[in-house]
Amino acid sequence: MVPSLLALSDVMGTGWFAADAANVKPGKTVAVVGDGAVGLLGVLSAKQMGAERIIVMSRHESRQKLAREFGATDIVTERGDEGVERIKELTNGIGADSVLECVGTQESMVQAIQCARRGGHVGYVGVPHGVDFDGEKLFYAHVHLHGGPAPVRRYLPDLIKLVWNKKIIPGKVFDLTLPLDQVAEGYRAMDERRAIKTLLRPTR
Repeated sequence: MVPSLLALSDVMGTGWFAADAANVKPGKTVAVVGDGAVGLLGVLSAKQMGAERIIVMSRHESRQKLAREFGATDIVTERGDEGVERIKELTNGIGADSVLECVGTQESMVQAIQCARRGGHVGYVGVPHGVDFDGEKLFYAHVHLHGGPAPVRRYLPDLIKLVWNKKIIPGKVFDLTLPLDQVAEGYRAMDERRAIKTLLRPTR
């Protein structure tokens, strides 16, 4: 259980906040922008919250497989306008009820907002870098935006119970294990998309 408990302090707590901020409810449709550890655990969170349909935007086969395991029902490989159009096609032209933005780029944020239905919610947890909002477009998009640093401590009691009772196994995002003295390689592997998340083990 150690990998899963470690995940709760960071990526699982953040993915849960993304789903919470996006107002995920039972029976609703969710879109997830980003297939890193946070995005994948956002899928797991949305599934736990009762989402009926979970659409993940991903181009990586190994991540798509884990997304399916966590509860994703659809995979979209397109990006930008094509990605938005595909989400609209899958939702009969309406858009997703909730969108989890787990990247933090201009493109991902615009895509998340455009994928949401009118009156929908976007939960953004990707740290924004180079993101600018067009006030007029945002005004007419008619979506709710909520995000920021995840209040992980608020969720920990419930998340620990879910792990302890084996309801969720968020530790599956750790697909590379290295000794502590190879921390630089761990970051390099994640940066180059060779690993979703690196688990470092202290050596004796």
